[in-house]
Formats: sequence, structure tokens, C-alpha cells
Amino acid sequence: MAAPMSWRRLVHSMYTPAIAGVFTRISDRLFRARDRRGGSSVFLLAPLLAEADPAPRHVSRPTGSAGAQGTDGLCSHFRWMAEHVPAFRVPGTHIHVLTSPDQFYQTMKARIKTAKRRVVMASLYLGTGQLEQELVDCMEEALLRSQENSHDPDLKVSVLLDYTRGSRGQINSRTMLLPLLQRFASQMRVSLYHTPDLRGLLRLLVPQRFNETIGVQHIKVYLFDDSIIISGANLSDSYFTNRQDRYVLLENCGEVADFFSDLVEAVGDVSLQLQPDDSVTMLEGMVHPYKGNRQDFSVAARQRIMEVMTTAQVRQQLLNSSEDSDNEGMSEGEEDTWVFPLVQMKPLGIQVDEQVTQRLLTDAGPDSTVFLTSGYFNLTRAYMGLVLGAGASYRILTASPEVNGFFGAKGVAGAIPAAYIHIARQFYNQVCRLGQQERIHLHEYHRSQWTFHAKGLWYYLQGQGRPCLTLIGSPNFGYRSVHRDLEAQIAIVTENEELQSQLQEEQETLYQRSSEVSDSTFEQPDRHVKLWVKLVTPLIKNFF
Repeated sequence: MAAPMSWRRLVHSMYTPAIAGVFTRISDRLFRARDRRGGSSVFLLAPLLAEADPAPRHVSRPTGSAGAQGTDGLCSHFRWMAEHVPAFRVPGTHIHVLTSPDQFYQTMKARIKTAKRRVVMASLYLGTGQLEQELVDCMEEALLRSQENSHDPDLKVSVLLDYTRGSRGQINSRTMLLPLLQRFASQMRVSLYHTPDLRGLLRLLVPQRFNETIGVQHIKVYLFDDSIIISGANLSDSYFTNRQDRYVLLENCGEVADFFSDLVEAVGDVSLQLQPDDSVTMLEGMVHPYKGNRQDFSVAARQRIMEVMTTAQVRQQLLNSSEDSDNEGMSEGEEDTWVFPLVQMKPLGIQVDEQVTQRLLTDAGPDSTVFLTSGYFNLTRAYMGLVLGAGASYRILTASPEVNGFFGAKGVAGAIPAAYIHIARQFYNQVCRLGQQERIHLHEYHRSQWTFHAKGLWYYLQGQGRPCLTLIGSPNFGYRSVHRDLEAQIAIVTENEELQSQLQEEQETLYQRSSEVSDSTFEQPDRHVKLWVKLVTPLIKNFF
């Protein structure tokens, strides 16, 4: 046994994404034919280095869409989204922008404690510190209360996490939740999504620290009865204290909450189920994500998840058409806001968010302004091509090196901030070469002792002083978000002036802590990027 163990440690010490790429290329050649026949080898390797982004395809702009102004044309300007996803009408007064990590944390704790029917939490992982334990304690308090008030408790708690990130280390997300699962087995469900791309020899060799680079469950949805928080924040102490993200609370929006509850349940159904003894099992009849056939799993998972999307879309179309059959504007009265859920799960063949985002960037016309932010500025080739070739003005906000989440990390991860400097410089140089400096501006977020994780965009139509649309959720607009991970966000389109003002204030507050990038930015000594970092940057773009 000693020889195999020392061999494995040697491989782990040498592991890099580049080596994984070599394994993948070998795997593709050796096992592609066998997988087509339906076989599944334990040594089957996942497709790690996907094909490069295709050149952005031309998306025709509908006549008149780019020039819509004011609230009269607002609905018609974005109505096309309902062709792709469910469209929910809600009162703008029910949507609240949360502004700080502490407000996000305290809101979750309060909502969990008072939940009566359901608590649904979807995140990459649950941390293991004191703040996270207090969150678990809130769940326990709510479950205990439900048992005391009824012989047949109504409250159900469902938690969806990523298997690889949630299982890392001896004390992890699973061990945090096991006491609840053991005590409230009939009311508690913990699902651990495992990407189908981490399998065979690749799964055996990739160390825990790197296995999440292959693909993860990245959706961040926190639901309490009929209220829901959509965010990019994980359930970890830094996201509750000094890691800036974005968060929006939709209060008493039952149809939206039902949709995301169903979506999380569907992803949970194709995930590994945590048992009270810390083992994991699949639901009966479901294909195993890494032991079963890769294609069979993806087909089954896609069918289960798209069933939720399609059912909700048809229901909302019927509901909306019956409420205002011929009215092209927003509905009368309070329901002055549309919510469009956007889902991206390309490993399962679902790319709705990508399609809608590309169309949105394509339709951004002259004199419109898009404020786009990402903690990891790594636009796909398609998105970058649309930004560089669009008519709208862009203000892009990204993390400065010192607020990058990987700043100061050990090993290869410590080079990630420098790689993003290199990516930003390449983008900035391209903007300058194209003479687009007046239309496209790049900003860096600065804040001492904080990190930056905010993502999304704010869309200002021409002639409007406040944004009428925002995208908010888990996607980063980068390669991983589009190609590797499970993502979800919402597009909020609103005529409500108070909500528009909240979104404007959110955007302005973030950008006030930034400085605009110029030639001198990259001449600073701390912006020097070593040659080896430049060489591995293409790999980092694909994995981080």
C-alpha cells in the first residue's frame, strides 16, 4: 500500500490545471468511443479544457428596441425576455436592495426564525465559524418551534450546496448540518450537487483544494416562506462582515419564491443526498453524477430542471395574457415590476442566462449606459466582443488587486490577482487600440480590509437618470459562469421610481469607492506581472 500512496501524494504535489488538461486530452481520445456505446469506465476523465469561446454570433436587433425611451416603451423594450424565461409581475414596493454584509446576515437570521412553511438555502458552501453556527442555530430554533406547535410540523428546511466545496476538510458544511439532519430527519433535506465533469481518474487525482475548479453548484438563493433573497454571496463569515457583494430581498412575492423553491428542489433531486450518518446516496432511479454515464446524467438532470422552467413559463404566460391581453405597458396599479429568472447550467445543456445576457448587451443602443461589475473581471470572448462592438457606454467595475478574494493566498492561488491585472490590462489596451476610451471606462474597487465580490449590471435607457433594469445573482460573466458552473440570477425590470432610486444608490455607492483605470495604473510597481503568471493566465481564466 505504501507505494501507491506515495505515488498519489507525488501526483497531488505536482497537480496543476495544465496537467489536468493533459489528462483530459488523453481521456477524450481513449474513452470517447466507449462512452458513446454506453459504457462507463472508472478511469473516464472529465472534459476539463472546454473549447474556446466561439466568436460572438451576430444577434439581430429588433426594430425600434434600441431607441425605447421612458416608461411607455419600457415593457416593450424588454418583453422579449418572456420568450425565454418565466415573467413574474410583482409590486416594486416589495423589492428592497440590501446594502451591506451585516444587513444581509441579520435579514437571513430574522427570516429563518419566523419562517412557518419553508426555508430553502442554496449556496456554494456553508462556512464553519461562529457566525455560520448562529445561522444553523436559527434553523434549529425554527424547527423546534414548528414541532412544539403541531403534531405534524409544516416547516421544511432544504439546503443545497456543492459537494466538493461542502465536503472539504474534516470540519465542513456537512458536519455543520448533520446535527439538524439527525434530529429533524423528516423536516430536513441536505443536497450536495456533484458536477458530472469530475469523474474517473481525474476525480481520483485532483486534490481537494483544486477539485472545485472543474465545476460547482454556484447558485445563491435564500428563501423564507414567500420572501426570497437573490445574491452572489455565500454562507460564510466574510460574506457577513467585510466581503462586499450584492443582495436583493423580494418580500411577499409568492410566485417568484415558488419558482426558486422548485428550481432548488429540481437541482437537489439530481444531487447526492446527505444522510444522518454522513454518507450520501442518490434518489432512486436517478443516474449517478460521476459513477453513471455522463450523457445519461446530463439528459436526466436537464429534463428535470427544464420541467420547472417550462411549467413556470407557460403558467406565467397564461396568467399575464389573461390579466392584460392587449396592454403593451406594465400592469395598472402596484404591479409595476417584472422579474425574469435566468439560469445557466451548460454542463447540463442549459444556457438561458447566456442567451439573454448576449441579447441584452446586443440591444444596448447609443446613449444608453451599462454599469457592469464583477469581482473577477474575465469576460467571455462573446461578451467582450459585444461590449467592444456595442453602441452603449460602459462603466465596468472590478476588484483592485488588494480586494481580490485570492490576495495573499498561498501557492498557485496567490498568483490569481496578478493574472487579473494582466487580463484587465489586455482589455484596457484593446479598448485603446479601438479608440473606445470615451465609451468604455474600467474602474477598480478599493476598500481597506475588505474584499470585493459584487456582480451584475445596471441598465440606463437613454434619457433616463435612473436604471430601469438590473441583473443580480451568482454569474460573474466569465468563462466558469458560462461553461462550468450552475448559476442563477434575476433580471428586474421596473417602472417603480423608488426601486429605481434604490438601484441607482446601490450602483453609485459601489462606484464611489473606485478609481478609473488609466495608462498610469499599470505602471505602478505593484502592477508588475511576472512572465510565468502571464503564461498561465489562459488557464486561470478557465478555472477561477
